[in-house]
Amino acid sequence: MGCAIIGCGKALPALDVTNDDMAKLVDTSDEWISKRTGIKSRKVAIAETTTDLAEAASRQALGWIEGGYSERSIDPEEIDLVILSTVTADVLVPSNAAIIRRRLGLSNAACFDLNAACSGFVYALTVAEAMVCASATTKTRSDMVRALVISVDRPSRITNWADRNTCVLLGDGAGAVVIEYDPARTGIMSTYIANEDDIHNSLTCPMPLDVIPPFDENGVNTEAAHQPERSHASIDEELGITESLEAGDPRNVLRMNGQQVFKFSGRAMKQAVSRVCESAGVAIEDVKLVVPHQANERIIDFGARRMDIEKDMFQVSIEHRGNSSGASVPMALADAYEQGIIKKGDKVVLVAFVAVSRLVRFWSRFRSTSPDRLSEFRNISLLQII
Repeated sequence: MGCAIIGCGKALPALDVTNDDMAKLVDTSDEWISKRTGIKSRKVAIAETTTDLAEAASRQALGWIEGGYSERSIDPEEIDLVILSTVTADVLVPSNAAIIRRRLGLSNAACFDLNAACSGFVYALTVAEAMVCASATTKTRSDMVRALVISVDRPSRITNWADRNTCVLLGDGAGAVVIEYDPARTGIMSTYIANEDDIHNSLTCPMPLDVIPPFDENGVNTEAAHQPERSHASIDEELGITESLEAGDPRNVLRMNGQQVFKFSGRAMKQAVSRVCESAGVAIEDVKLVVPHQANERIIDFGARRMDIEKDMFQVSIEHRGNSSGASVPMALADAYEQGIIKKGDKVVLVAFVAVSRLVRFWSRFRSTSPDRLSEFRNISLLQII
């Protein structure tokens, strides 16, 4: 018994930015980008906010608008929890999840944000599953049966568009799922989360805190508000970006050590999938599909070789989206539904990784006991998995 995914949706910005467009910004070409990343274009949000994208993906997952997959249209009052994962929040207060709750009229839902970068969706899903299952199996928790889990990012807002190593990789987007506790379903079979210290500072982005208080060490000093922020120095040193800043590079942008990320990701993917399969008592040969974080097609290729399995077992959706951080996994999952790749009874592994916090890997299976639901799944080519 456990939590099953009963809805899945995605949302993308309108603007499509091609590799030829990128070649107008930095020294690159369509051939150079495609060969090294598998990316031909990416979506960039211009008018759309983070919460706009999250809302659109959620409406699909809830079965309120066309697209995505949903067993049925879910009433707003049925959602008990909203968890939103992002590194590019529109606001710090209130939470972005609270804004989604208000926009969608989810009057019974508790809500909060979570930040785990590219691993954000799998972390959020794991937390949601734990909270819903705890509620269902104990009498000392809030009543929770269904949760809306959203991962949304606009990396375009933290990209250094003069840095060829990062700007060609990133794209904006959102994905969402609805999970429901059902003792008759297998649902999520096993989860695995692990972290390790990123001693190489492989992926960093400082937080922009722009207000400087009118004080110094001696008390009130109205001139202090017009001086450079001094408290940044220690964190900048810890992140290893001091030299870059002294060279005139912008501070609040994403920095990446591509070689370290590549090495880490392939190793982490293999370890994660092995652990979660072992925990579930399932052989890798019995897995229908692996849905990885869409960081770079080369990383997916490398992961497949490390695991000694065919690349056809991996969902690859990066070509026209780029790396959309935590949103890439639920969007790729929605693609697998829509393309009819997964069906009732299939086993699917979701795996995410980020060089700063090491990942989540995650395994799940969909099982329905209702003949009506079985035929419905066949009709819409969905299968789920989780």
